Order: sequence, then structure tokens, then C-alpha cells
Amino acid sequence: MGVLVGFAPWAVYWVLLGNVPLLTAAVVALAVAAAVLVSSREPSARLLAIGAVATYTVLAVLPPAFTWAQHWVPVLSFTGLFATLLISMALGRSVVEAVVKADVPAAVAQSDLLGPIVNRVTRIWLGSLAAMAVSAAVPPIALTDAALHRNDSPLIYLCYWIIPFAVLAAAAICAHIQSDRMTAGFGDAVRKTSFVAFVDLEIDQLYYLAAEHANREVGPGEEAYNVTVGAKGTPLLGDDTRVSWPSTYKVRQLSR
Repeated sequence: MGVLVGFAPWAVYWVLLGNVPLLTAAVVALAVAAAVLVSSREPSARLLAIGAVATYTVLAVLPPAFTWAQHWVPVLSFTGLFATLLISMALGRSVVEAVVKADVPAAVAQSDLLGPIVNRVTRIWLGSLAAMAVSAAVPPIALTDAALHRNDSPLIYLCYWIIPFAVLAAAAICAHIQSDRMTAGFGDAVRKTSFVAFVDLEIDQLYYLAAEHANREVGPGEEAYNVTVGAKGTPLLGDDTRVSWPSTYKVRQLSR
């Protein structure tokens, strides 16, 4: 739930945007973003909050100062989230990866399967946000008066509201379906783990401990196989007698 809190400012703004003045919506979203930034310990949620603070600071200042900007606030909001996701990837703290990790089993999050899932889901979200921004850009380009609350033009409520949020809902559903499909055969994926052992153990003893540790991690009715141990362990702080050894394994169902 930690990272999902980071999306609160965006959700609040999109709900308020069609019901209250633009400045009010931006100020409320900015206040929510500041609260998330101050209170959250989740790095991804804080990164989302920083992006929201930047986005809604602009949206609190620009539209009141320039009338033309009032027609572009949905585009700026969608683009702000798009840019935040891209920046999080560039910084090596992908928000999408944090969301995926919260949605898949812990064993999947520690396996080589996590990377392909994150890449697929990232493309879904970035593509969806780009489509939302393009849709919201149509009214201010096509109409001389593209006021958000104008209800006499099908183009307004179709491109500002119906298409973007239908795309948003479809993205959420598709991302979940992709995660489920890609983890369906997880028993064949390599899972990563680590275990602690004394530094002077023989290789066969290390493999024994690795297998025991892996079997404690798997679920009921399953067993670990193809267990491997890394070439080098990591020394423990304050303990010269033991090291943490990286290990991998696969899982199969026990025969009945």
C-alpha cells in the first residue's frame, strides 16, 4: 500500500478537476502531495509525491496567470505523471517496479522473472499516459473555447474525460492481466535468495545449507531443485566468522 499512497495527489486532482475551480483542485492536490512527501517512508511514494508537488505547483500558478493554460491542465497533469515515471526509471528507483513488487508474490519479486514483468507493465503505463495526454490535447487544438466545464461540445467530454479515463482503467486491467499471465508458469523460473553460513564450510556443506534454506522458502506441496550457490559470499558486519551466500533455485510440485 505504501507506493499506492504516492498516487493519491493525482487521483484527488482528477476527481476534483471536473467539479471545482482549477486553482482549488491544484491547491488541494498540492497539499495532498506535500502530506505524502512528509509522511511517507516508501522511496517510490516519496518520488511520486515530489513529481506531484512539481506538477501541481505549475498547475496552481500557470492557469490563473494565463487564460490559454486553463485548456491544457489535463494534458499537463497526465504529462507530469508520465515524466515522473520516466525520471524514476532514470534514477534507478522505478515506481512501476515498486507497484509490481507489491502485486506479485514475494518469490516472484526475488526472481529473474521480475524484470520482464516490470518492462511489460512499464510500457503499458507509459503508453497509456501518452495516449491520455494526446486525447486531452485535442480540444484546445480543435476548439477556440475548450473550457473544461463546457458541456455543449461532445469533443470536450469525449477527449477530456471519457477517452483518457477509459484508457486509464484499461491500463490498470491490462497490467494486472499481464502480471498474472507472466507468473502463471513461475515454477520454471529461477528464484534468487541468500543464506548465512560459516566461512570455513566445504562446498558440499554450502550446497546442503542452500537446499535446506530453499526448501524452507517454498510453499506446501513444493520442493526446491537445481539449487546453486554463488561464487563469493558477502561478509557480515561485525561478524568475521560468517558470510551471506547468494543462491538460486527452481521449484517443482511434489508427486502424490
